[in-house]
Amino acid sequence: MDDDLELTAYHEAGHAFIAAYAGGKVQRVTIEPDWDDGPQRYGDTQVAWSRRRFTPRELAEKLVLVALAGPVAEMIYRGEPLHPALVAEWRHDWGQAWDEAAEVIPDEMRRTQWLEARVVGLHGLLSDDRHWEALAGIADHLLAHETLDEAMFAEVIANWLS
Repeated sequence: MDDDLELTAYHEAGHAFIAAYAGGKVQRVTIEPDWDDGPQRYGDTQVAWSRRRFTPRELAEKLVLVALAGPVAEMIYRGEPLHPALVAEWRHDWGQAWDEAAEVIPDEMRRTQWLEARVVGLHGLLSDDRHWEALAGIADHLLAHETLDEAMFAEVIANWLS
């Protein structure tokens, strides 16, 4: 199996798991994204959020966690404590987290510290055996099917989020 594809599966599984865990509806997760005119990417997770259910600040906090969860899942899988801002492949994820965090922490120095604390918290959450089992299950299904639609994802994650 291609190591890069496996890393991508864990990365996208991290995004998708935390999105569902935080109350989003995962509509699609794939390790074979369309190659459109946007940024080059190897996976994609599409999530719908209820704007009535969450305040703008709550939604921003959730979007930060989702953005950082892909890199954190890869860190755990690799067994390497890396900083998401310093890995080129994670630049987009860090940038999304940075932009969303501006809603919560306007001061840039404090924002960096706040984001780093979210990375540490996610590492602990995703390292939990039950959560890692769920994440690995999502990754396995991605490796088998390449794309999970909303119904497939809901079926895969149902045991862990009940």
